[in-house]
Amino acid sequence: MAETNSLVINHLNKKFDVDKKQVEILKDINLTIKKGEFITIVGHSGCGKSTLLKIIAGLVGYSEGEIIRNGKPVTGPDTDCGMVFQEHRLLPWLKIKDNIGFGLDKSDKRKWNEAVRKYIELVKLQGFENAYPSQLSGGMSQRAAIARGLVTNPDILLLDEPFGALDALTRVQMQKEILRIWEEQQTTMIMVTHDIDEAIYLGNRIVIMSARPGEIKEIITVDSANAKVRGSADFSYYKQKVYKHFFEDKSETIEYTI
Repeated sequence: MAETNSLVINHLNKKFDVDKKQVEILKDINLTIKKGEFITIVGHSGCGKSTLLKIIAGLVGYSEGEIIRNGKPVTGPDTDCGMVFQEHRLLPWLKIKDNIGFGLDKSDKRKWNEAVRKYIELVKLQGFENAYPSQLSGGMSQRAAIARGLVTNPDILLLDEPFGALDALTRVQMQKEILRIWEEQQTTMIMVTHDIDEAIYLGNRIVIMSARPGEIKEIITVDSANAKVRGSADFSYYKQKVYKHFFEDKSETIEYTI
């Protein structure tokens, strides 16, 4: 594996035991992700997208295949791989600064404070360090969750529909924020989403998964800068490329030249 790769998945399969029967969830997943890439994954509910993220994180085992993260086989959770969920999962009894720094070593308080302050500033939560989660909006809570995921300086950050519970306006704002953070930090990011617009706006590559068992149907490289402009012809072109995997009606097909 080349040193520029953050993640290599070879012929990965996952089965669950359900009612004494084995149900295939993921089938022959092959994916290589370079350091600093932003990968988005889209697919029908139940196709195994979130399970794949949990396997990458080392939270769930797999049945067959190989998964290598930062040059080493994945055997369990590690600080080199952070994760942000759809719900912020902040601890309600801790202040925001303590939630963000929860996974850090507190033996050196100065370093702890510096790291927490850095990521509070990165997600623009200055002034809310001593607030509790119940005092923050949904978008602000997700900012704190993202900071918590990044504070250990992971090589990979996994995002499992992190904006799914937000209202439309807040969601668009958070998409801009996560893109800004990615551009500043150059952390490898892998996001699961049901929002096709979000997948195009954020992803360098879009991984399209089939219905269960989840297989990779296509990987679309978003190689046009104009594709990041919503409403542009390029954006619409990529949107149609993704749509064709989920909708059978071809009657409204439009050709775009880019």
